[in-house]
Amino acid sequence: MHILFLCHYFPPEVNAPASRTYENAKRWVRAGHKVTVLTCHPSHPGGVVYPGFKNSVHAWEEKDGIRVLRVGTYLSANKGFVKRTANYVSFMLSAMAQCWRVKDVDLVVSTSPQFFCGMGGYFVSRFKGCPWVLEIRDLWPESIIAVGAIKNRRVIKALEGIESFLYRKADHIISLTNAFKRHIMGRGIAGGKISVVTNGADLERYSPGESMNEARKELGLGADVFLASYIGTHGMAHGLGTIMRAAKRLENEPNIRFLLVGDGAEREKLLSEKEALGLPNVIMLGQQPKERMPEFLAASDACLVLLIKSELFKTVLPSKIFEAMAMKRPIILGVEGESRELLEEGGCGLCIEPENDQELAEAVLRLAREPELAAALGDRGAEFVARRFDREVLAMAYLGVLEEVARGDGVTVSAEAVS
Repeated sequence: MHILFLCHYFPPEVNAPASRTYENAKRWVRAGHKVTVLTCHPSHPGGVVYPGFKNSVHAWEEKDGIRVLRVGTYLSANKGFVKRTANYVSFMLSAMAQCWRVKDVDLVVSTSPQFFCGMGGYFVSRFKGCPWVLEIRDLWPESIIAVGAIKNRRVIKALEGIESFLYRKADHIISLTNAFKRHIMGRGIAGGKISVVTNGADLERYSPGESMNEARKELGLGADVFLASYIGTHGMAHGLGTIMRAAKRLENEPNIRFLLVGDGAEREKLLSEKEALGLPNVIMLGQQPKERMPEFLAASDACLVLLIKSELFKTVLPSKIFEAMAMKRPIILGVEGESRELLEEGGCGLCIEPENDQELAEAVLRLAREPELAAALGDRGAEFVARRFDREVLAMAYLGVLEEVARGDGVTVSAEAVS
């Protein structure tokens, strides 16, 4: 089977959609299938094409057996609604214009958000005359509404109309959470048309390691320092100002440090806040290569997973949860809903109210003072992720759904079996 997968992001970009697409696709290739990823030239999050690449009309490459077709787009940093939308739309148009270069396709998959990528999959599948699977990683336009990026009711209504159109036209839908599935069913889509394949951890890449590693040495931290880390996008949805306020509360704790690794629309604001509050206990690093992520996780004593307080974010399962589990690191979770339920089921972290800096400070202090608790939470997380969220198992379940859709037999794999 030849799978054509449309994704706005792909390695060397290091965000969640790039990682999920790559980790699944390389396993599908190992299983004997042909996979072509149609994507952009890498520029996330700064809107500047990475060294060694150029924003050409099209370019081919190969990575771990995956054929990659990169297409030219309007470049934009990961901030500003109008420019980002122009970037998204340009990818959809370029994908439609260049998809003829990919021959003998049996199935098209496209991932959303953003749903202009999803919509591109619909049009490409019509050109190719083959089934189309829509993957929902986050709910759009609900996500951008939740962070206040768009408020015009007419625009919102139009985007919701596009969302419902895509749900109806897809031959099958892959949802990352059960809550997403319920939302989609609420739009009038039959449950049998939706399979749930959650995020997970690549246990080949993420496994427990020594905390006193090269990353910790580079940070100038000894073994006596308790390091609480946030590693990921610094976006409007993440409420990372909570870390700054918690750090201020703990400024007189000499052996506690906070680490933020990544980039995004809020990074400059956070740097200014760090300076204004006078926080020597906060270390901020820019975006790091994907290959170094396990190293920074291993150097951490606790991993922070945070989002702003919103009804929408009760439906999500951030991928960094599973990576922290695989590294045997306790999690401090500031997300409600399905994420909290999962963490409590696994018994692998402490839950706090989103955006509550006092509770965050108390949770960090507790783990710093109770190393036995931190170790126990980490051990339970590693066992839980290996049993339930191994990327290898999830990728094969995902592939099973795609094979059934391509054959046109009707999907028989249940959401419960996959997730």
